[in-house]
Amino acid sequence: MNAVLIIDKPAGLTSHDVVNRARRILRERSIGHLGTLDPLATGVLPLVTGNLTRLAQFYTSSEKTYEGTIRFGFATDTYDAEGEPTTAPQTVSLSREDVEALAGRFRGVIEQTPPPFSAKKIKGVPAYKLARQQREVVLQPVQVEIKELEILTVELDRVRFRARVASGTYMRSVAHEMGRALACGAHLESLRRTSVAEFTLEDAHTLEQLAEAARSISPTKGRIKNGASSKDQASLGGTPENSPPVLLAGQTESTTEQRLVDPAQSLSDNSDEERRQSPSAAPSIQCPITGIMLTNKERPGGACTDSSSFTLSKEETPETLEALFVHPRNLLPNFPSVTADEPTAARIRSGRTINLPDFSRARQVKVFAGQRDLIAIATRVAGTLFHPKIVLCDTSPGGADAPVRRP
Repeated sequence: MNAVLIIDKPAGLTSHDVVNRARRILRERSIGHLGTLDPLATGVLPLVTGNLTRLAQFYTSSEKTYEGTIRFGFATDTYDAEGEPTTAPQTVSLSREDVEALAGRFRGVIEQTPPPFSAKKIKGVPAYKLARQQREVVLQPVQVEIKELEILTVELDRVRFRARVASGTYMRSVAHEMGRALACGAHLESLRRTSVAEFTLEDAHTLEQLAEAARSISPTKGRIKNGASSKDQASLGGTPENSPPVLLAGQTESTTEQRLVDPAQSLSDNSDEERRQSPSAAPSIQCPITGIMLTNKERPGGACTDSSSFTLSKEETPETLEALFVHPRNLLPNFPSVTADEPTAARIRSGRTINLPDFSRARQVKVFAGQRDLIAIATRVAGTLFHPKIVLCDTSPGGADAPVRRP
């Protein structure tokens, strides 16, 4: 399954938690995200699946927009509402004039010190790991750019804002440094990401919506992957060792017992998970993908396949699920789209230089076979001569190709 999906991340989950749940719902091992959100934050979290994970390199410097609330009066060790107070509480009543003047100091290119609870590394160790051990965390200031910082409302000790920032900017640090500037302390009380690159909240879907759409996946539409043994296909004793870890609500990554449940149920704190029965103990069993009760005759290979042996081809993706994906031609809008004929597409799949009917002078283009099949990102060599930078399709029926890069 090759797709880009925008999730509206709920509060309380890490970005990795969301990826794990999407892996379980979609039965797709190869899933990544295009920019971490803190557990406290909500909003746009783009996921890339299958071969389209190779597009991540084009989003490393993506612009982001946020809306949030800064609470003044005390600072915390994490610079947000989840941390422990590090200053004594103060009664604060802010004026809009003072806040506007302060915000002006944070617009443009500034030096910013990342929070101690962050993924920034100190001698190869993430800072948050040192901070959790209550060890000293000394991070050097880095240059970031805040392109827009608009003050929406000012109410006593709380300030609502909208910001458009370059990649690498921590809004938690902005809140903390604002509080330090006013000598009263401050922290980020809430944060919602409203866009990443070309993706906005209008493109986003909840995990519950994704699970509901995935109910239409039928086991008979799946293909058994090459190399899946009959034992693997028949086994229903929990999540296989080689399948991705899945966090159910209320569980941690250290949980050893993983249960196969209906995708929608894995998103609810109060889900009623039905115990599985072995094929020999009952004439029928509930498919973990669709929730449909299947008899031995209806089960591929005598059992409902698990995530290690079940996959969907492009043609087999249900329309209800495909409707949630970003249309491939809307990806990377700065790259012109070019449709290749079949002989040209074949040359691209083998990583060969080709001529394309593009006269935009753009350095890179998206190459399609048909309307939706994005097969490559190609780099212009000269004139209309292009070389594939990355190939996004399989070069053989049995497996995925390696990225093709121009020397």
